[in-house]
Amino acid sequence: MATATTSETTAAAGGRSTAARAHVQRFGTFLSGMIMPNIGAFIAWGLITAFFIEAGFTPFGPLGGFGETAEGEPHTGLVGPMITYLLPLLIAYTGGRMVYDVRGGVVGAIATMGVIVGTDIPMFIGAMLMGPLTAWVMKKLDSLWDGKIKPGFEMLVNNFSAGILAAVMAIFGFFLVGPAVLAFSNAAATAVDFLVTRGLLPLTSILIEPGKVLFLNNAINHGILTPLGTAQALEQGKSILFLLEANPGPGLGILLAYTVFGRGAARASAPGAALIHFVGGIHEIYFPYVLMKPALILAAIAGGATGVFTLTLFDAGLRAPAAPGSIIAVFAQATTDSYVGVAIAVTAATAVSFFVASVILKASKDKGEGDLTEATSRMETMKGKKSSVASAMVGTSGGADTGGHSTRELAEGAPVQHIVFACDAGMGSSAMGASVLRNKVKAAGFGDVKVTNASIANLTDDFDIVVTHQDLATRARPKVPSASVVTVDNFMGSPRYDEIVQAVQQRNGAAVPAGGGAAGGGAAAAAAGTGSEPAGGDTVAAADEDSGASRAAILTKDRIVMDGGARNAAQAIDEAGGLLVAAGAVTDEYVSSMHEREKSVSTFMGNGLAIPHGTNQAKDSIRSSALSVVKYPEGLDWNGKPVTWVIGIAGRDNEHLAILSRVAKIFGNKEKVRQLDEARTADEVLDLLGKVND
Repeated sequence: MATATTSETTAAAGGRSTAARAHVQRFGTFLSGMIMPNIGAFIAWGLITAFFIEAGFTPFGPLGGFGETAEGEPHTGLVGPMITYLLPLLIAYTGGRMVYDVRGGVVGAIATMGVIVGTDIPMFIGAMLMGPLTAWVMKKLDSLWDGKIKPGFEMLVNNFSAGILAAVMAIFGFFLVGPAVLAFSNAAATAVDFLVTRGLLPLTSILIEPGKVLFLNNAINHGILTPLGTAQALEQGKSILFLLEANPGPGLGILLAYTVFGRGAARASAPGAALIHFVGGIHEIYFPYVLMKPALILAAIAGGATGVFTLTLFDAGLRAPAAPGSIIAVFAQATTDSYVGVAIAVTAATAVSFFVASVILKASKDKGEGDLTEATSRMETMKGKKSSVASAMVGTSGGADTGGHSTRELAEGAPVQHIVFACDAGMGSSAMGASVLRNKVKAAGFGDVKVTNASIANLTDDFDIVVTHQDLATRARPKVPSASVVTVDNFMGSPRYDEIVQAVQQRNGAAVPAGGGAAGGGAAAAAAGTGSEPAGGDTVAAADEDSGASRAAILTKDRIVMDGGARNAAQAIDEAGGLLVAAGAVTDEYVSSMHEREKSVSTFMGNGLAIPHGTNQAKDSIRSSALSVVKYPEGLDWNGKPVTWVIGIAGRDNEHLAILSRVAKIFGNKEKVRQLDEARTADEVLDLLGKVND
């Protein structure tokens, strides 16, 4: 009994520790999200400072802010205004926008002016407080009168509420937040000076190096070191604080030790990882190597402390943050009198880290032949998301389709409320995929889970699962860092749909399938009714087959060709598009846009079906909604995919969503597809596809 109690206590403690770490990671990620998009501005300020201040490469008073004008007035320059006003306002706007879109960014930037003019130091910490805080207050206030404003007064209320709140928060920042942040900054600066004067600054590596491996570094680096370092650089022209975390030496030493003394996959992959780490600046690449043998954290700490000690010895530093932590970025930001010190610090950190790691590896029976893939998975679990670089190094792909989450990861997380299909324009391909998956999810008994579609450009980080074509994954993933991303190579018949249904079952709990059918069960799921889901913002749901008014002549017998003459995808698009032009439904410009769409992303849908359609910009070329159907009995090579049916589609006023929903229902049913393949006349095809005219 005692053992059980101890185990439960340990598990509970571990759970609390994991939860606490996750909260710190999310906080660090939020701070990083405010700083990282604006690193270019920091670099611009650093370059202007390096060249044009009085001690710069090419001193120039009007830009550097020294000397006097012809009228005897001191030059304002760019250096002071940029660090005093531009950089804090950019951070505040970014933070506010993260909380409440553009509206939050605007009120956050206005409120930050209060802390800027109320103090005499760069207000980075103040901006990181006021931007998100003011945006959050604005969001809460807007929710109080949401839906209660009389028509015609919305703009008046929205503008004045934003202006009044921003003014109040600016005054609040001037009198309260600014002085509080100033006191904190002075205390932190005093603590740093204490550590430097007593030679204790190297001890910070005891916290920083393990923090990097546990992904807690963003909270330290972007929340404290970057603001303090920037203030220090403004006064002294450089700061050692920028290199406490960014020094690539400790990680490089560990990877070199694996290269020489490691074994198996770790040794084989270490040289490539070292290059990515040192030149590319992606430090997380070495984290799995440490997690595989945790004792190596001692090597990282020893190397980090050596680097910091060397920097203090040579009084070296950077003029602005080095992000990413590449050796190129480090030297680009180093001051002229710091090149030697920085070079020696990086070299010394590498050498010490290499020596300690080598001793650990040589003294260990396991010299790195452990499971690097498993270590990478543990790293990604701690990070809370996939690491594309680390996964590529160890040969994992994240699932059946390139760039997506694995089945195991997909099944982990909070209950699923909203799934979105994302394609280039958010209209054709994604609407088809959303319709297919919606059927499966409903058949599994989860009718309350929204399945909608959107364009890549309009994605927001509000979705639980995002499904996109594998060619679009790199564009979609940065917009939805909190979502599970599933990539497919076709929108009609991907096996990953069943994985998504299983993930919904595991994350939402068991449900009774509609009509008692099996969850995600093939034809039964495909034949389920198509749901109509309300969409928020720019997200568009595929329409229910009963939701639209009855429309005739969407598909007619004269637009069905039973033996197409095309030999490739481009010719097939011309053939299907030509039928639409001949019917007077579209102009020639629409056919050209069908080719543009195919160049962007394939319209191959799976199950032997391709649905070429125009781009969103070509909607003015559509005169009426219509379908054309071309069968290729011998099969057609659609850019490497076998196609029997090509359906050209044009829809006015989003009518194509309902049309696509009906086409998806038909081609998602294996029996219907078999009957279509066996059809010999246009009348038989029209009879089977007749629902599109309902």
